[in-house]
Amino acid sequence: MPNVSKIRVMKLEEVLAAKGRRVVTVAAKSSIADAIRTMHTEKVGAVLVPDAEGCPVGIFTERDVVRLYADGDRDLDTRSVESRMTCSIVIGRLSMSVDEALGLMTERRFRHLPVVENGKLLGLVSIGDLVKVKLEETAQEAQALRAYIAS
Repeated sequence: MPNVSKIRVMKLEEVLAAKGRRVVTVAAKSSIADAIRTMHTEKVGAVLVPDAEGCPVGIFTERDVVRLYADGDRDLDTRSVESRMTCSIVIGRLSMSVDEALGLMTERRFRHLPVVENGKLLGLVSIGDLVKVKLEETAQEAQALRAYIAS
């Protein structure tokens, strides 16, 4: 049987090391139209809204755009991001495990987790990033089991 003690718990620090720490941000006073254009240009599903020190105070996502449309709000060029961003953001830490982050995101029903340490924004992981890690882990485990069975 494969050695269970060798199972490694992957942390968000490793996810960010692999994917990069670049985070797309917009100013709170930016128009919603500018935020949407930024998301489109950068090919991201969310932009963070940092304070003067760079710590996230809000997040604006594709879901926020859908809510705007559903609410009939079409004033995207003059309405600011801060008026419709999600302010109650949950943050992750570098030491948080991928499983812990996935559980939190699933339970709280959000798809983007800013990673912050000591008040400093270090990166952003999406549920897609974490699912990719879990799929890779599963493939490695399956390969190890096949090798064990074949031996």
